[in-house]
Amino acid sequence: MTPSGSVTREFPATELVGPYADGLDLPYWEGLRAGELRLQRCAACDLWIWGPRWMCGRCSTFDPDWVAVEPHGRVFSWSRTWHPFVPELAGDLPYITALVELPHAGGRRVLGLLAESGDTGIAIGDHVTGVIAQPSDAPWPLLRWRRVSASSEPGKEAQR
Repeated sequence: MTPSGSVTREFPATELVGPYADGLDLPYWEGLRAGELRLQRCAACDLWIWGPRWMCGRCSTFDPDWVAVEPHGRVFSWSRTWHPFVPELAGDLPYITALVELPHAGGRRVLGLLAESGDTGIAIGDHVTGVIAQPSDAPWPLLRWRRVSASSEPGKEAQR
């Protein structure tokens, strides 16, 4: 469902993406341009870090490394949004936000939008993979999650 009179754009809206002015997350965005998902990892204590930080929260080492990780994980939690809380996404309703746990990054959880909008039957525990796409109307690529298989755990049915 989209609001009356609205035009559905290439999902999701691209006005909301790109690095912050302070440059802290620039390596993440440059990684997407290179076709990689990059997260921070402390070289001193091996702690995986997300969101980006100037300093490791465990050992206080500055400038954690940016490391490419496999963009595969499991849905830890999800939410379907039907209301235009963010004006730039009003034409893309409904959309699903997923919290994805990445086993190749020490179980770090990354929040992002599901590539398929609407009712996809998504469930906690579903396996997802990251899809990196370069929208024609934006300078920065987008990482979105796409479901590749349903959860094998009983009792994890899709929420409605």
